[in-house]
Amino acid sequence: MKKHIYALFVFALALASCSKPASTDTKAQNQQNDYLTMSTLWYQRASECRALYYQAYNFAKQSLVANLAESKNNKPKAVVVDIDETVLDNSPFEAYSIRTGKAFSKELWNEWTSKAAARPTPGSLEFLKFAESKGVETFYISNRSVNETAVTLQNLKALGFPFADEAHMLLKTDTSVKTVRRNKVTETHEILILAGDNIGDFDELFEDRSKEFGFGSVDAHKADFGKRFIILPNPMYGSWERVAFKGQKGLTPEQKNDLRKEALIGYKELAN
Repeated sequence: MKKHIYALFVFALALASCSKPASTDTKAQNQQNDYLTMSTLWYQRASECRALYYQAYNFAKQSLVANLAESKNNKPKAVVVDIDETVLDNSPFEAYSIRTGKAFSKELWNEWTSKAAARPTPGSLEFLKFAESKGVETFYISNRSVNETAVTLQNLKALGFPFADEAHMLLKTDTSVKTVRRNKVTETHEILILAGDNIGDFDELFEDRSKEFGFGSVDAHKADFGKRFIILPNPMYGSWERVAFKGQKGLTPEQKNDLRKEALIGYKELAN
């Protein structure tokens, strides 16, 4: 009898020891996107975020009028806009990722975009309708996959965005760098305004952030921001984060968090 009791005790200990790592792993999995919580909360709930969008698109309207008056080019006029976090709000996707702990994947992203349920960002629809009223066409240059063309057009059309058709949409095929697609627009149109949440939405020269996080390129073109380049707020994701990862791929969530903290500038560094 004692042997049976001892055997059951050993079995129970073994079972408990096996179950603990699984429980820990599940908790870690569920928390791997927690770093997004503050940025997504700010994006969705801070009136400051909403105000920044309105401010940016108000500048865009003023600059469009000024650029139209200054133009000496006979080509038809255009504005070029990114889609995600520029004219469409995908923060519900980030919120879902935070709550479920699911890592980003093309399949998960496609599940979201297939719903065609993204809402317009503040001021974006009004600006593009304003541009249309001035005889200016809109071209959507996005790094969404060409496979998402139909659902993206469905989303934009449902919200009333102008020029939501295949002729005015240039999605990603083989590269995320948008130079070739921008050049395609300039073959037939003069681009007066470019709007985006990523600095690479404006010019290829901003793609290189290897030196001083790319600050030098921005400083050298500071006069273009608000006049020809309209930048929108997006603290949730972007190519800016790759610099903190030092070009490394295959990092674990823990390694990424360590590198994010390492990239921060504290007051002691400033003192030195």
